[in-house]
Amino acid sequence: MTSKIHSMTGFSRQEGSDPQSNWSWEIKSVNGRNLDQRVRLASGYEDLEAKVRQALPRHFARGNFQITLSVNRLAAPTKLAINQEVLAQLSEVMEQLEGSLDLAAPRVDGLLALKGVLEVVEAEEEPEAIAARNQAIAEDLERALLSLLEMRAVEGARLHDLIQSRLDEIEHQVEKAVASAATQPAALRARLERQLAELLEAKPPVPEERLAQELALLGVKADVREELDRLTAHVAAARELLATGGAIGRKLDFLCQEFNRETNTLCSKSADVELTRIGLTLKAVIEQLREQVQNIE
Repeated sequence: MTSKIHSMTGFSRQEGSDPQSNWSWEIKSVNGRNLDQRVRLASGYEDLEAKVRQALPRHFARGNFQITLSVNRLAAPTKLAINQEVLAQLSEVMEQLEGSLDLAAPRVDGLLALKGVLEVVEAEEEPEAIAARNQAIAEDLERALLSLLEMRAVEGARLHDLIQSRLDEIEHQVEKAVASAATQPAALRARLERQLAELLEAKPPVPEERLAQELALLGVKADVREELDRLTAHVAAARELLATGGAIGRKLDFLCQEFNRETNTLCSKSADVELTRIGLTLKAVIEQLREQVQNIE
């Protein structure tokens, strides 16, 4: 079955080019509580930032994103241009020398040969070419986002399997706890009778009202079935979330807190070595589950 959950970790790179330039988008994403964006664009392409910030939420719900656009300009078309300022200065010099020296009028080729008069300059690009490049770069941004989405989905499928295995182990440990002698009615009754005997033998005698309170408290502490029932319910809720899919990371994180709360209570109530051992194993597995859940969108 295809996983319906996504990881928050991924990387994508998309390259493109035209006759004047080549460019590349790089997008990295890691865990994050919200949808956070850091955008770095090549000089002259700052107007694309609005497109980036609008496009990201269409595909992703959570994560820290670093988006970078690099653009490398290739050899640009050139043209010859006359430096009018230098030419004007030469004209003034010629006028000053005309009356004092017997000089022939300068030839055009001679003027153009003088340093600084004729320059090679970069030709201005046509607006249509610039618009076409910007459109191509924007389309490559969308391709990069889709590639990142696919990578996060692949990683999400791996996380799905890992989380299912952790839930299986939690379920197995809960079953062991339910089957434990410490949770059986006879064991509970024996434990209560033993504790009651200790209270009755106390010196000075425990008042009846206090005795009733202590008995009620002992009864609550001795019975861990409610915690085990809740753990079973949390496993079912987690499986349902995995089946539903979508941005379920926060909900699963909340369930991990609930898993921990019930397990801590189980350990604090336990007066049996085997049940305590089961509780500690549960805590270790729940921590492994939480580490995986932190990666889910």
